[in-house]
Amino acid sequence: MDQDTNLISKDLTLPSQDEVEKAIITLIKWSGDDPKREGLKGTPARVAKAWKEYFKGYLEDPEVFLKRTFEEIEGYDEVIVLKDIKFVSHCEHHLAPIIGSAHVGYLPNQRVVGISKLARVVDSFAKRLQIQEKMTAQIADVIDRVLKPKGVAVIINAEHQCMSARGIQKPGVKMLTSRMLGEFRENASTRREFLSIIGFSK
Repeated sequence: MDQDTNLISKDLTLPSQDEVEKAIITLIKWSGDDPKREGLKGTPARVAKAWKEYFKGYLEDPEVFLKRTFEEIEGYDEVIVLKDIKFVSHCEHHLAPIIGSAHVGYLPNQRVVGISKLARVVDSFAKRLQIQEKMTAQIADVIDRVLKPKGVAVIINAEHQCMSARGIQKPGVKMLTSRMLGEFRENASTRREFLSIIGFSK
């Protein structure tokens, strides 16, 4: 398994449910509230459950989603694009949500993958502590590594709550990142076709 998948290390001892809930109780106290009051009694357990969902990507290998491909494509060799893949990730610096969309394209090389699998790859990397630049590269690189297409293109457009809800507090500002490999990097017309399909060209 490639190290870029960043799965939970076998050497990492995970805390128990009780330890997690005690940590959340500590944070509630530190925020200035009483974890014993009625509205917060079940919060530690709910937060622990939510975190399992937020970060389930550490339990998934995105390469597995791309292993089953289809070769009976009647010679199809044009760009394949899945646009507006919504995701919610979390910033590794402040643990604040990153909310956005990913656009994924590739130029097949005699085989294609089910479109839902591309969305699963995005979700697998999103459900981890992330920075957007790294996530963009991870998605493109795993598709390139497993499918071995003629080219891969990934663009992510997202709002970072660590910037909109704290610090400089600028809601509505979005960050764009891209990763172009193969034909999408080397061929301007292929790159323009991808950008046109996702609505980024004028």
